[in-house]
Amino acid sequence: MGPVGSQNRSQHRDERRISPVFLGIFAVMAVTGWAVWTGYATSPGLAVFLFVTSAWIVSLCLHEYAHARTALHSGDLSVGAKGYLTLNPLKYTHALLSIVLPVLFVIMGGLGLPGGAVYIERDRIEGRWRHSLISAAGPLTNVAFAAVCTAPFWLNALDGVPFVFRFALAFLALLQVSAAILNFLPVPGLDGYGVIEPWLSHRVRREVAPLAPFGLLAVFALLWIPEINGYFFDLVYAVLSALGVSDLEAGCGHNLYQFWQDTNGFCQIG
Repeated sequence: MGPVGSQNRSQHRDERRISPVFLGIFAVMAVTGWAVWTGYATSPGLAVFLFVTSAWIVSLCLHEYAHARTALHSGDLSVGAKGYLTLNPLKYTHALLSIVLPVLFVIMGGLGLPGGAVYIERDRIEGRWRHSLISAAGPLTNVAFAAVCTAPFWLNALDGVPFVFRFALAFLALLQVSAAILNFLPVPGLDGYGVIEPWLSHRVRREVAPLAPFGLLAVFALLWIPEINGYFFDLVYAVLSALGVSDLEAGCGHNLYQFWQDTNGFCQIG
């Protein structure tokens, strides 16, 4: 093999090498998860906060990676050069929207706000199904993450699982379910609209395109309306209930996460 071929192979490896930034976040998740499980931490609420926050960031990275990886296999080879395959959150087109804002909304209100985005060169991709799959890949990652978090619940495998760790998993599952539901909404700017967009007429897509930057803001504004917020979380809790997670467990996880508010009195964690 010539020097050009070797150089290209080396470049491809670099483009797909997992970022030290992601590995660091994953390490925080693993260490704090162990601290929550063993009760080693002097402050269980702080341990839950660090565990859930780092796990949430890991899921955001995997969400964006799923978009990029699916795009790569659909024909957009540019995603590697952009750093999207390294799982580095700092490489995303909008790091503020992809990581910072979703984390802030979790801290403030316990809402799994969807992030965005990786820039996909859609003109490189042929076939409407491929375009739809690229958009669906991200929220499907949240669905898979929720399934993993709730597996001990729906498999009735909670014997020996510490209460604090159980509550942390329940709250993390709530974030993943809420993110998946919001992402699948057919609203311009969200992945749900990206799924159906390839099947719309050119005229409709052209008229809707200017609304895309405001779609997420509109959803956020609507969730401030108490009635809509109530309906939304009723749906989230219904999904969690179907997966074996009770409202109490998710609520206790949320209260532990917001350790600075000291609202854990009604949760049995002993």
